[in-house]
Amino acid sequence: MSDAATITGAVPESTSVEQHGHGHDGFLKLAIGAVGIVFGDIGTSPIYAFRETFAGHHPLTPDRFHIFGVLSLVFWSMMLMVTLKYVAVIMRADNKGEGGSLALLALINRSTPGKRWSTSIVLLGVFATALFYGDSMITPAMSVLSAVEGLTVVEARFEPLVVPLAVGILVFLFFIQSRGTAAVGRLFGPVMLVYFTVIAALGLSHIIRDPSVLFALNPWHAIHFFVSDHVRAFLALGSVVLAVTGAEALYADMGHFGRKPIGGSWLVFVLPALMLNYLGQGAMVLALPPGEALRTIENPFFLLAPEALRLPLVILATFATIIASQAVISGAFSVTQQAIQLGFIPRLRITHTSASTAGQIYIPVINWALMTMVILLVLFFRSSSNLAAAYGIAVTGAMAIDSCLIAVVLFTLWKWNKVAAGALLAIFFTVDFAYLASNLTKVPQGGWFPLLIGLIAFTLLTTWDKGRRLMIERLREAAMPVSIFIESAATSATRVPGTAVFMTSTPDGVPHALLHNLKHNKVLHERVILLTVKIADVPYVEQQTRCLLEPLGHGFHRLVIKYGFMQEPDVPAALKQVTGCGEEFKMMDTSFFLARQTLLASARPGMAIWREKLFAWMLRNAESAMEFFKLPTNRVVELGSQVEI
Repeated sequence: MSDAATITGAVPESTSVEQHGHGHDGFLKLAIGAVGIVFGDIGTSPIYAFRETFAGHHPLTPDRFHIFGVLSLVFWSMMLMVTLKYVAVIMRADNKGEGGSLALLALINRSTPGKRWSTSIVLLGVFATALFYGDSMITPAMSVLSAVEGLTVVEARFEPLVVPLAVGILVFLFFIQSRGTAAVGRLFGPVMLVYFTVIAALGLSHIIRDPSVLFALNPWHAIHFFVSDHVRAFLALGSVVLAVTGAEALYADMGHFGRKPIGGSWLVFVLPALMLNYLGQGAMVLALPPGEALRTIENPFFLLAPEALRLPLVILATFATIIASQAVISGAFSVTQQAIQLGFIPRLRITHTSASTAGQIYIPVINWALMTMVILLVLFFRSSSNLAAAYGIAVTGAMAIDSCLIAVVLFTLWKWNKVAAGALLAIFFTVDFAYLASNLTKVPQGGWFPLLIGLIAFTLLTTWDKGRRLMIERLREAAMPVSIFIESAATSATRVPGTAVFMTSTPDGVPHALLHNLKHNKVLHERVILLTVKIADVPYVEQQTRCLLEPLGHGFHRLVIKYGFMQEPDVPAALKQVTGCGEEFKMMDTSFFLARQTLLASARPGMAIWREKLFAWMLRNAESAMEFFKLPTNRVVELGSQVEI
C-alpha cells in the first residue's frame, strides 16, 4: 500500500464516533461468563499465594501473629486494589464500553488533544502494554506448574513427572489456539463455578473448626504486622501481591461482559470464595503443631482437602489453571490487535476463529512466540516457587501505570474535586508503589525476566511508532498537491475503462503509487479513488458513518474509511456500501494500487541508526497490505519506492 498506510495498514486518528453496541445478554449469563473468563488468573492465586508468603524466598514463621497479618494484608489488598480501584473507579473510565491500558490511552488522547504531557502519557500506556507481554508469558507457566505440583501432595514419587506434564499441557494449550476456543469457552463458566464453589467449601470446612481466624479481616492485624516487623512485612508484600494478580483483567475484559456483570460476580461470588479459601488455609495451619505446620505450609491449598479428594482437586485445579492461561493468551491476541490498529505494532496475520464472535481471534506469530517463552520459563525455573520470584513485577508495574492514567481521567476528564481525587489517588499510589517496591527486591531471583521482556517490547513498540511517523513525514515532503496533479494529468493522460483505487495514508497529496503508475504506464482509469483508511480512538465505528466521500473532479474522488481500534479493516466490504461516485464497485472491474516502500537507513535526524535498521526489519516482516485489508489477490498491483528516514 502507499505511503504510511503501507507501514501500519491504517492511520490512527483522534475522533469521536458512536460505539457499535454490545449485545444485551442477560445479566446472569454475562456474570457467569465473567467468572469463567475474567477471574481465572486471580481465582487460581490461592494455589500458590498463601504458600509463597510463608515458604517462598522470604519465609515467615507460620504462627498466629504472621498468619493473621498476612490474611489481613490479602483481604485489604483485594478490597483496595480490586474492589475500590478497579471495580469502583477505573472500570467507570471506559472507552465506548471497552477497557484496558490502550483503550484508556486512546480515550485520554481523544479527550485531551495537544496537552503538553500527552507524550509522557502515551509512553506510560505503551510501557503498560509491554509489561503485559511479560505477564502473559509468566502466568501460564506459573499457573499450570503450580497445579501439576499438587500431584506431589497425592504421591511424592510423581515429582519427576511435574515438569514434563506441565510442558505437555502447555504445548497442547497453544496448539489448539488456531482451532478457536468457542466450544471450550462454553465450558469455562461452569468449570470455574465448580472450582470456586469447591475451594470455598474446603476453606469453610476449616474455618468452622476455628472461627477465630475471621478476626484476621480486621485491618489492625496488617498494621500491627508492619509496626512490629516492618522489614519482613515489606518483603511479604512481594508474595501477598500474588493474591491480586489478574485484577487488571477485570478492566481489560470489560468490553466482553460489561462493568456491572463483572463487578457483581466479583462482589457476590468470587471475592467471598477466595477469602473463604485463604482463611481456611490459615485456620488449617493454625490448628497444627509447629513442626507439622512447617510441613503443611509447603502446599496448604491441596492439603485442605481430605486425602481421598486430593487427586480430584489437583485435576480440577489443573483445568482452572488452563482456563486462566487461555484467558491470558486470548488477552495477548486482543492487546496485539489493538496495538496494530493504533499504530504501535506492524501488521500481523490475524485469523478469526469464530464466525459469530468478533473478539475471538488468533495471531500465529504471537501464539508461537508466547509458547516458546512459556516452555523456556518452565524448563529454566522448574518450580512454581522459583517462578514466583519473576511473577508480580509486571503486574504491579502495570497497576501503578493504571493509577497514573486514572489520575489524568479524574482531574482532566471527570474534573473531580481536587481534595477528594487527591485523597483517593494517595491511597492508590501508596498501595501500588509499596507492592512494586517490594517486588523489585525479587529482581536478582527472577524478577529481571518480565522487566527484560517489557524493555524489549517497549523498544519494539516505540521504534515502530516513531519510524512510522518519520516515514509519513518524508512521504509528505515529496507529495504533490492533488488539485495541481488532477488539472495537469486529467487532460494529458489516456483514460482507460474501470476503477483504480490508490491507497494513501493522508487525505492530502498525491499517492506515490499513482505517480509511479502514470509515469510508467501513462494511463489513468475512468474512475480514480484516493483511499485512506483511518483508525479512530474509539472501539467501534457504526456502518452508516464509516465512509466519507469527496468528489475532486475529472473522475477523481477522495474516500476516507474509518474503523474503530477493535474492528478489522475490510476494504472491499466497505466499498460495496459507497454510493455517489458513479456505478457500484465491482471487484472484477477494480484495480488496487499499493506502494511498497524500501527503507534506507540514513544519518538524517530522527532515530539512531540501530533503531532505523530495527524499523526496516519490522517493515520487511509486516503482513502484506493486500491480506490485511482483504483485497482480492488477483486485483492488486504493487509499485516499489525507496525512502530515507
